[in-house]
Amino acid sequence: MKIGIFSGSFNPIHMGHLMLASYLAEYEGFDEVWMSVTPHNPVRERSTPDGDRHRCEMLKLAISSNRKIRYCDIEFSLPQPSYTITLLDTLREKYPGNTFVLIIGADNWLIFDRWKESNRIIDEYGVCVYPRMGYEIDTDSLPAHVSYAHAPIVELSSTWIRNGIAEGHNMNTFLPAGVYDYICRNHLYRK
Repeated sequence: MKIGIFSGSFNPIHMGHLMLASYLAEYEGFDEVWMSVTPHNPVRERSTPDGDRHRCEMLKLAISSNRKIRYCDIEFSLPQPSYTITLLDTLREKYPGNTFVLIIGADNWLIFDRWKESNRIIDEYGVCVYPRMGYEIDTDSLPAHVSYAHAPIVELSSTWIRNGIAEGHNMNTFLPAGVYDYICRNHLYRK
C-alpha cells in the first residue's frame, strides 16, 4: 500500500486537517493517510504528557468514521525530540510491505533543507507538498520524488481555534464531530 504520513501537533485537530487528509486519500493516489501526533517537535515548545494524551484522543475522535485515514501513535515510542526521518525509518521497518510518503505543507517545503536528513527523506520516501496560502512553490523545479498536491486551501489554524475557545466563542463548526465536546468536557484551551 502507498501510505501518506501526515504528522503534526494537531492542537487541536480541525476541519482543515481532516479535509486535507481526506482529499489526499481520495485524489492523490494514497491508499491510506496515517495521521500522527508529534509529541515533541524540535522547533516547538514541548507539550505535557496530559496535553499529548488529549491531542491523541481528539485525533482518534476526528478520524473514527473515515476508513482511509488512520491514527498512528508510533512517534510516542521514539526518542525525543521527534525527527521525521526516525518516524519514517521506524514505519518502514515495522511495515515493510508498504511505501511511505511524507506529507508537508508548502510552508515547510520552503525550509525543508533544514530538516534532519531532508535529502534522504526525499530519495528514500518521497514528499507530497500541499498548498498553503502565502507560500508559492515553483512546481516545475521540484526534485524527483516530490509531488505537489492540488488540494483546496482551507485557512483554519489551531492557534485561531484555541484563541477563540479561550475568548468564549463556540468553535464547534470548525472542529470534527465530537472534538468540540471533548474540549469542553476536559476544559481545554480555557484561560
